[in-house]
Amino acid sequence: MILRNDLKGKAVIVTGGTAGIGLATGLMFGKYGAHVYLTHRWGSADEDELRARFEAVGAPAPTIVEADASQDEDTEALMQAVRRDHDAVFALISNVSFAHVSKSHEDLDKKSFLRSLGYSAWPFVGYLQAIRETFGRWPRYAVGMSSRGPEYFLPGYDFVAASKTVMETLCRYLTADLLSEDVRINILRANPVETASLEATFGPDFVPFCKKYYSEGWFIHPDEVAAAALALCSGLMDGVKGQILLLDRGLGFADNVVRLFSARERHGLSF
Repeated sequence: MILRNDLKGKAVIVTGGTAGIGLATGLMFGKYGAHVYLTHRWGSADEDELRARFEAVGAPAPTIVEADASQDEDTEALMQAVRRDHDAVFALISNVSFAHVSKSHEDLDKKSFLRSLGYSAWPFVGYLQAIRETFGRWPRYAVGMSSRGPEYFLPGYDFVAASKTVMETLCRYLTADLLSEDVRINILRANPVETASLEATFGPDFVPFCKKYYSEGWFIHPDEVAAAALALCSGLMDGVKGQILLLDRGLGFADNVVRLFSARERHGLSF
C-alpha cells in the first residue's frame, strides 16, 4: 500500500494489541515504521514472542504495556509512557472487546451489562479524552473495532452487540462535535474474524460448521481488518469521518435464504 502519510516514528496505540485483530493491526502499522504501543491485561502477552513477530516483518520493536482499558489509572500510565517518547499520538486503534456472553435472557444482569460497556464501548471515548488531555491535541486518527452484532443476530451476543452499538453511536456524535478539529473518527464493522477470541465465544465447532454448510468466505482474516485500519490512517481517506464501514467482502449482498436453497444439493440438504 502506498501511503500519503509518513508513519515512521509516529506513535500508534493499539488496545488489546497482543493477539488476533489487534496484533495484526499493530504489525501492519509497524511495517510502515510506526512506533506501536500494544496494550494487554492480566499478563496475557509473551513479550519476547511479540517482539520477534515485529522483527520478522522489519518493524520497529513495539512498546508493550499492561493496561486494563476499564481502569483510569492504567490509561493515565499508558499516556505517560507514550509522552516520554512522543509529543503526539498519530492514531488510536480501539480494539479491546470484553463482554458477558449470555446463555439465555435469565443470565442478563445490570452488573455484567455495565462491565461490558466499560470494556467494549467507553474506552473508545476515554482514550480519546486522555490523549487530548495529555498531549493538548486529539490523535489525527481514531478507529474503533466493531462487529456485525448491532445488526446481525449472534447467539449469546446481547451485551457485546449492545456495547458495539454504543461505540458506533458515540463515533458519530464525537465526529459531529469535533468537526473543526484535526481528527478523523471511524468504525470498522467486520464479519466474524477467525481468531482465538471467536472460538472462545462460540466454541470450537462454530467455524468448521459455518465453512461446511454456509460459506468459507463469510470469515474475515485479521490482516484484512488491519489493512482497512491502515487505509483509514493513510492520508488517502481523510474525507471519511464518522462512518461505520462494513468489511464483509460483499457477501452481505448474497447473504439470504435463496443462496442457501440454491446450494442445498452441494450440502446434502433435503426435505
